[in-house]
Amino acid sequence: MSARRTVLFTVALAVTSVVGALPTAQAAPEPTVWQQMLAQQPFVHAAEVVQAEVDRGDYPGFAGLVLEPDHVALWWKGTVPSAIDEAIARAGKPVKIERAAHSNGELRAAAAVIEARRGEKSPVHAIKIPADGSGLVLGTTSAAATRAFTSMVDVPVRTVVEEPLAPVSRQNDSPPWKGGATIVLGGTAACTSGFSVRNGDNARFLLTAGHCGSPGARVTDPTGEFIGNIGAKHSDHDILLIPTGNVVNQQYLGNGDSNTTTPVQGWGDVFTNEILCQSGVTSARETGGPVCNIKVLFFYADREDLVEGEQMNGQPAARPGDSGGPVYGPSSAGGVIAKGTVTRTAGARIGFQDFRTANRDFGVYIPL
Repeated sequence: MSARRTVLFTVALAVTSVVGALPTAQAAPEPTVWQQMLAQQPFVHAAEVVQAEVDRGDYPGFAGLVLEPDHVALWWKGTVPSAIDEAIARAGKPVKIERAAHSNGELRAAAAVIEARRGEKSPVHAIKIPADGSGLVLGTTSAAATRAFTSMVDVPVRTVVEEPLAPVSRQNDSPPWKGGATIVLGGTAACTSGFSVRNGDNARFLLTAGHCGSPGARVTDPTGEFIGNIGAKHSDHDILLIPTGNVVNQQYLGNGDSNTTTPVQGWGDVFTNEILCQSGVTSARETGGPVCNIKVLFFYADREDLVEGEQMNGQPAARPGDSGGPVYGPSSAGGVIAKGTVTRTAGARIGFQDFRTANRDFGVYIPL
């Protein structure tokens, strides 16, 4: 499902000059992160057009889509079908075909072999698929102990020694419930509400992280006001639903005590190199606003099926209590587009579950 997006914004430029002198040449100001996100939106839309056709058909040659500064790179193994060429023609922005060594399907099959063999105590904590189809990337705590896994499959495997992503478990929301607010699950776990969603029967829910609680547990705001009891949960994908009829398509922004909200204008797919923000409650308190400049790097090919990004200034991408919080980009209608929910963090790296997976698991969506 695609969503149209742009956000109205104002940029104030301070201009100085000296009377009687020629102006001094100056470098153009660096674009803000939000401006960069806005600049990506036409290419995000183009990628969605191609992705929609990939999702409709059976295309074993597809490897991935990557947002480049001036085009969308479509990585493909073998001959590109005419239906994909037609989607590229409809995309509205340049889509360049790059030749991939391996398709996404081939890499997922190889990842399944490693996933089946690694076990609970394996040093391999993540199996990642680069969108260019070049091979697999294994996140590990020991390169030496990981070598055995690289010989299990017939695709290139690169290992990266890095810290595993770990779970990251507005002070007083009120009905109708919104995204980006503190929620207390089971009387103990404080997390962040993600998005207000509904299913095909028009039932309403709050979407948040699965590790925050178990089905049936009572959910309240920090003052004890009842929201609902936890309903459906997908543990591997780390998402759950809280049935509650009184919700609205709004999300908190600003600092931890801010009452500022913005409309959530539907949801969209996630693409490599896309720049996003997350609005968990703890980060909002500590930084005074959302954490932005998070660049999408990898899609996981293990049971968690997460998306990995990195905060490009080296700042913490998420903090304890941000779990379940909204991951989003700008919307062309004003407001934001839902992209996913926070689940894991390790320094500047973040793991989140994309909204596409919640849509597939639970049949939920965000109406425009």
